[in-house]
Amino acid sequence: MGVAKYIKDKKDKIVEVEYLSGIKVKPLYTPDDLAKLDFSYDKDLSDPGDYPFTRGIHPLGYRSRGWTMRQYSGFGTPAQTNERFKLLIANGQNGLNVAFDLPTQMGYDSDSPEAEGEVGRVGMAVDTLLDFEIAFKDIPLEKIGSGLTINAVASIMLAMYQAVAERYGYSKNVISATPQNDILKEIIGRGAWIYPPRHGVKLIGDTIEYSVKELPKCNPVSICGYHIRESGATPAQEIAYAIQIANTYIDEVLKRGLDIDDFVGSFSFNINIYGNIWETVAKLRAARKIWAKNLKNRYGAGKKDSKVLFFRGLFGGGGSGLTKEQPMNNIVRGAYYGLAAALGGAQTTALCSYDEAYTIPTEESALISLRTLQMLMDEVGLRDTVDPLAGSYFIESITKEMESLIEKEIAEIDNYGGMLKAVEDGFVQRKIALQAYDYQKGLEDGKYIKVGVNRYIMDENKQEVKLHEYDEESAKKKIEELKKLKRTRDNRRVKSSIDTLKKTALNGQNVMPSLVECCKSYATVGEMADVFREVYGVFEEPNIFG
Repeated sequence: MGVAKYIKDKKDKIVEVEYLSGIKVKPLYTPDDLAKLDFSYDKDLSDPGDYPFTRGIHPLGYRSRGWTMRQYSGFGTPAQTNERFKLLIANGQNGLNVAFDLPTQMGYDSDSPEAEGEVGRVGMAVDTLLDFEIAFKDIPLEKIGSGLTINAVASIMLAMYQAVAERYGYSKNVISATPQNDILKEIIGRGAWIYPPRHGVKLIGDTIEYSVKELPKCNPVSICGYHIRESGATPAQEIAYAIQIANTYIDEVLKRGLDIDDFVGSFSFNINIYGNIWETVAKLRAARKIWAKNLKNRYGAGKKDSKVLFFRGLFGGGGSGLTKEQPMNNIVRGAYYGLAAALGGAQTTALCSYDEAYTIPTEESALISLRTLQMLMDEVGLRDTVDPLAGSYFIESITKEMESLIEKEIAEIDNYGGMLKAVEDGFVQRKIALQAYDYQKGLEDGKYIKVGVNRYIMDENKQEVKLHEYDEESAKKKIEELKKLKRTRDNRRVKSSIDTLKKTALNGQNVMPSLVECCKSYATVGEMADVFREVYGVFEEPNIFG
């Protein structure tokens, strides 16, 4: 999960260090270590911007441009979320990362019985296009890209994003959206799935195919190792499983007759940053190399343009590294997580706010996280040179070891029959759950050190934390507004669009054009999601310990 295992003698001397991925760290590294690993600059590194991209995807790194700052934000009503968007943009943020409430994630409307008590609680409540019109009002969508942290209903939200952009006069050719849209990791790591995995993968294929043709600047899928790592995977497993999930989506799109070079360059990743800084840097460097090799060797990608081999995405967060205990310590943790992301070559990053372990971030805490990233970029020298750790005997050695560990995990999934089968059977879920249990036991018995949790503990009664109060009145108002919209919209147009969507789904066609029309008719998220529930069914999770 988060930290390395340290074995010390009675005098507090460290006698053994082992990272979560299984790398045992020596006290000293020399050129002999690289020689034993058959290290070669040309084979293992190359210059920044050159295959296999271990040193980064841009020749000049952060000298050519700083990383995009995309803090995760959104809560309550669309109006409250719009206010937070504008606050962050006014203070230097140059990308959005939108949080949705649980009912929206699960395809339920705010007035649904299943949504009671959850409307707007952990993210923005979205029912119809009207909500996007409010949330994105006065946001320059041709300049600001938006991450949409949504999965089971990602196809609906991408369609809604196109609809709101066109509603505000933007061409679909200029907008940039990145829906998370990774249903396999959702089943592995979070639980916010709806449809059976094969149908969920089909919907992801629809968004990718549609984006190639209609939304050229959008990244239709963000493969999310982040939540797999949060759930108990090692750093090596996080990358291996993310790549195997991506391969599953690639295979789905290839079945449709598209050339891989025409779509895989739009794939992005969401990778976790927390814990040991050196293991994290090695993970990111190895990930770029293995992803490029995977695409080139497995699929023959990169023949038209080597840029499609880039391992792109948002590397940040560190949520499970934060603690409710001594919460101000999380500001320091966040700074080190941002440092790890930058040293590892992140193109886009975000930091969880110090209070995010127990509540929705306040304006103050959100701005502290943003300022942390800005200080790292503009004050401490992280833009001075590309990949400053390159050539370190230590970093290059553990990057090579990390590469081997990732490849071993990839091979295990291949031998099992692929990631889709491994998820349907519960193989991956079982493995990660057992590791999470072992890690928690390790925290409790002190095998893993967590400052403020099992070491340097303070009296919790003296610590005050400010909680984000759930606004029941706003939720009630949101429900009333939805009911009014349902009465006043053109319900004949809504019915026609929903009927067309159902026929499209039943015929196995790409649902995206129909979803765009549904959104423009002000059909609700629940009405669209229910079509897929009826056509595809609902996934029954396997008993992973049965």
